[in-house]
Parts: sequence; structure tokens; C-alpha cells
Amino acid sequence: MQFSDILGQEHIKNHLIESASLGRIPHAQLFIGPEGSGTLPMAIAYAQYIACQNSGTENNGSNVACNLKFNNLQHPDLHFIYPTVSTEEVKTKPKSIDFIQDWRIFLSENVYGGLFDWYKTLGVQNKQGEIRVDDAQEILKVLSLKSHEGGYKTMIIWMVDKLNIAASNKLLKLIEEPTDKTVLILISENEEDIMQTIRSRCQVLHFNKLPEKIIANALISNENIDEKLANKIAHQSQGNYNKALQIFKEETDDLPFEKCFVDWVRAAYRAKGNASAILDLISWSEQIAGLGREPQKKFLNYCIDMFRQALILNYNAEKLVYYESKIEKFKLENLAPFVNGTNINEIFTELSEAIFHIERNGNAKIIMTDLSIKLTRLIHRK
Repeated sequence: MQFSDILGQEHIKNHLIESASLGRIPHAQLFIGPEGSGTLPMAIAYAQYIACQNSGTENNGSNVACNLKFNNLQHPDLHFIYPTVSTEEVKTKPKSIDFIQDWRIFLSENVYGGLFDWYKTLGVQNKQGEIRVDDAQEILKVLSLKSHEGGYKTMIIWMVDKLNIAASNKLLKLIEEPTDKTVLILISENEEDIMQTIRSRCQVLHFNKLPEKIIANALISNENIDEKLANKIAHQSQGNYNKALQIFKEETDDLPFEKCFVDWVRAAYRAKGNASAILDLISWSEQIAGLGREPQKKFLNYCIDMFRQALILNYNAEKLVYYESKIEKFKLENLAPFVNGTNINEIFTELSEAIFHIERNGNAKIIMTDLSIKLTRLIHRK
């Protein structure tokens, strides 16, 4: 992975190159950034830079064999840990190493891919991915050994916020007192979900969302599309290159989510003083409950974003609104007057609490029905 292959984030590239060139390589770094911002490709490029002893602004040092191994994600001193679930092939105690071939294919197809994309690769169904104590034990084992090629060995823990408590506690001493020539790169989209004892032991780098211009130029260059369409997709992507690719390839889940959202708010609006609409909300709740837990959480986050867009539109900031309706007879302008300063905080709170309870294996039908009844009250508040 070349630094030049990574979109934007020039200040972070320069910082990593300069610190590595000066021999100031922190043993534990935490890359925090939203989906599609490039945290994972940046971690791989940085690991390649220091392991292959490259120089300058590109990973084009004299160690050709080392660079080639990194390009194929098969360097013996590059290690990955990521959330997993039990599957038909791995029925108990799943570990990252059990899915390494799937992981390499996943990265080769789109290194900007998000957590939900990885879960679809695994086929999580109603399960929730996590990083378990067996993975933590594997980390300790691998990093206790000398590097294969005498240089640095790098462990990239992707979505470190998915570490369970037992795994987190097992890694604390290693993060504080690492073995010689070891680099730990922890990656997450949600800094607040990481244990404070882990965060405090790491040097933190924050990644920004990608500018629309950079995404548009990447789409023009990599996907060979015209400038007008590229600019439109870049605006809709909200700084997320992975989402931009999904919109371009029409693989995004937003369309079924959009229909579910529209059906929900329409039923909630009708439900005031209308008993039959309550039955529609219950039916809707059963439909959402039939999804897996990860799709349920993704849908609720989608709802948060839609309400935020409606609020922005209500406050006459149209230039910040990227949403374009694909549902017949639905316009965001019609929803916007019902989303305002008197109810938006409670709407966000209720959606966030629903995500919290689903993560803790609450009954999805009860959670969604309760959320729907509350929305009926909130959406009519003036």
C-alpha cells in the first residue's frame, strides 16, 4: 500500500513519514476516523513504510521483496485482528486467523470497506461481531516472537472498540510495555466506545471526513465517470469514500432503509388518534425485528442521519442537505416542519437508546414497538 494511494489526509501522512524517518515510532497508536476516511489503508501503508525501511514520501525503497509482500498483504511481520462471529465453518471460539483469507479478499476488493461490509462477508445474520480473548491471546503470542525479517512487526487491530472486556484487560500490559520493535495500531470509528485505560496508553491521531473534491477526483480517476456525476456522488457520500463507491455501484443499503424509514414516519404521523395506524407500527416493528442485529443498528443510525437532514432543511441550510428521495410521493421538505428544536434531542436520544439495547441483545420487537410509539408523540410536538 503506497501513501500516494490513500485519499487526502496529507497532514497525517506527513506526520507519520516524518516521525518514522526520525526514528520516533510510538509503540501504540490509535487511529480514529469515520468510515471511508482511510484509517485502515493508512495503517497498512505506515506498517509497510517502517517494516521495509522505505524513505521519502513513497513506499518505493530498495527492499522490493518486502514491498511486494505488503502489496499482497502477506508479509510475515504484518498481522491483523478484527471482529468475527461463529459461522458454519467456524462453529466455536472464532478468531481472526480463522478468516484471514476472507479478510485479504475483503481488503483487495475495497480497502475503504466498513464494518457492515465485513459483517456481510462473514454472514453475521443475528449475531454481533466482537474481538474475543482468544484473539488477545494470539496477539500476545505473535508479538512475543522475533520478527521474521529483523525489522519491525506491526499488529493492526481494526475496530478496537469491539474488544470485549476480557480481551481488553489481557492487552493492557502489552500496550503499556510492548516487546522490542513492535508497533500496535488500533483503529476505531468511535473513540468514546474504547476503554479509557486503552485510550490513555496510545498516541491518538484523528482522521477527518474526506473533502468532496478529493472524493470526486478519485471517482473520476479510478471509476472513469464524468465530472458532474462524480460531484453529485461526492456530495451524497458525506466524506465517506466507501459510501461513494457503493452509490456509484448501486450496492448501498440505503434504498430498502429509505423505504422502511418512510413507512415508519408516515405510520407514526397517522397514528395520532388512529388505532389502525398503531397496528401498522406494530407490523413495521415486526419487520425490522426480523433483520439481524447489525442491520438493525445500521438502520437506526440511518434514521438518525435522516432526522438530522430534515432538521437542517427546516433551518433553511439547503446546501448542506445531500438527500434525494427515491420513494414515490415522499419529500424531505414535508417531514422537515415536524423535526425541530423542541423534539430533535429526544428523537436522537430514543434512537441511540434503541441501538444500546439492541447491542445488549434486547428483544428487537419490543424495542422497535416502544420506539415507534414514542416517535408518534414526538413527531407531533410543536
